[in-house]
Amino acid sequence: MQSMVKHIFGGVMIAALLLVPVLPSYAAGGEAASAHVTDQALESQLQTLAATHHGHVSLYAVQLNTGRQVAVDADRPVPTASVIKLAILFEAMEQVRSGKAHWEEKLTLAPKEAVSGSGVLTFFDTPLTLTLKDVLTMMVIVSDNTATNLAIDRFGVDAINARIGWLGLKDTHLYKKVMKPATGPMPADQPKFGLGKTTAREMATIMERIGLCQLAGPGEAAEPQDMAICGVALTMLRNQFYRNTIPRYLEVLDTSEAGSGIASKTGSLNAVRNDVAIVAGKGGPMVLSIFTDGNQDQGWTADNQAEMMIARLAKEIVGAWSPAGIDGRLLVPGLGLTAR
Repeated sequence: MQSMVKHIFGGVMIAALLLVPVLPSYAAGGEAASAHVTDQALESQLQTLAATHHGHVSLYAVQLNTGRQVAVDADRPVPTASVIKLAILFEAMEQVRSGKAHWEEKLTLAPKEAVSGSGVLTFFDTPLTLTLKDVLTMMVIVSDNTATNLAIDRFGVDAINARIGWLGLKDTHLYKKVMKPATGPMPADQPKFGLGKTTAREMATIMERIGLCQLAGPGEAAEPQDMAICGVALTMLRNQFYRNTIPRYLEVLDTSEAGSGIASKTGSLNAVRNDVAIVAGKGGPMVLSIFTDGNQDQGWTADNQAEMMIARLAKEIVGAWSPAGIDGRLLVPGLGLTAR
């Protein structure tokens, strides 16, 4: 999975950004456009581009205010790598919402429990006590595998998978802790997918729920604390520092002060490169969910072919739907949909 550290971008300036006007085509109450319409011309371009990749591409993208969507093999189950951490984050958000968990609660990393791969906690002295918020922040922004396992221990694999089912997702599953062998009875397909499986369309659903701050279940009302919870999660996601995939060609200006217009979670293995993001386009917010697997180029350089492919696909989508570009000031809980 991914490796180490670089500069972390600034946090979300929510108080100031709530002054951003609502785009007139947005639905009220933080809801996306109800009808999805396939952008046939763009989808054809993406299929042609994806066909040049030496591996397999699965893609789903939707512009939330217009309902325009594109899909390339979007329902094929694929290895998640670290993108499954979005499901863990969403379960944490729901448990904070219900009062079963608290951002400030303490979790302890015991000696010999750190694991290798991406992250920095493996280099820290133990025992080490962190808040739940800090654990989740490390899990997201540096994809820390040790932090991820602390979160899995806190919430449980079964609870996370139950939440995935609560979302109505049929082909998304967390199998085990990171860099640890599978324990107990495992689904027959676990060896094929490793840590987790999903589809491009299903993982887009989780990111869309976070971006639109849709934490309530069917028939439930939104609660006053929902926006604050989503603000915490979006701050983590927009400070995710692996920027060679979806953000590569989209972030053309320094975002270290104003904040990024892309909130994302990546996942990488030797033959896998994935990225799922909310992109705050000036023409409307978009969710991009792009997965590649079976990649011939298994190198870990910045010009890895799969990473370049994801970046090129993202550039095509955003260029078509938001030709004026992106704006980090629009990336607030609910993507400005409930700002007044």
